[in-house]
Amino acid sequence: MPLRLQRLSPSDGPAIYALTQMMPKEENGFQNSAQGLSPEDFPAWLQKQHDMSLGIGLPEGYVPQTIYWLMDGDMPVGTCKLRVQLSEALLRRGGNIGYAIAPFARGKGYGKEQLRLLLDIARKRGLTRVLITANNDNKASIGVALANGGVIEKVSEEQHYIWIDL
Repeated sequence: MPLRLQRLSPSDGPAIYALTQMMPKEENGFQNSAQGLSPEDFPAWLQKQHDMSLGIGLPEGYVPQTIYWLMDGDMPVGTCKLRVQLSEALLRRGGNIGYAIAPFARGKGYGKEQLRLLLDIARKRGLTRVLITANNDNKASIGVALANGGVIEKVSEEQHYIWIDL
């Protein structure tokens, strides 16, 4: 079965929960707010993320973001986020897209394919250009973005600003 992106659902089950628990709470700028949640609290987190993707209950200054799981068959191996709007804060850090691969699945090409699939979704959602920000020492993320047509616009003391035309 080919790799695919599965949109977060309030009914996501144990395999998705396990993925969120094996991924760090914060790594290279990617935030995993589900890390450390109990199985009992996970459904409420899923519902909150689903609502936020629809613009419901957004904290001040936030924009809607949709979370997807990278699935290899029935096994989740990564997660990514798409924001179709950019706030001033996201222009500085975060961009339109964030992505992460589970530690056990790294170095196998999943990141490149995950971003390719997410760019297809971004295009279908009407975006013509997306921003990815990556910490300067995150060579894997920078490589994934460049492999998907990214162009480095600038490099600050902390991060690369990479734009991809769709």
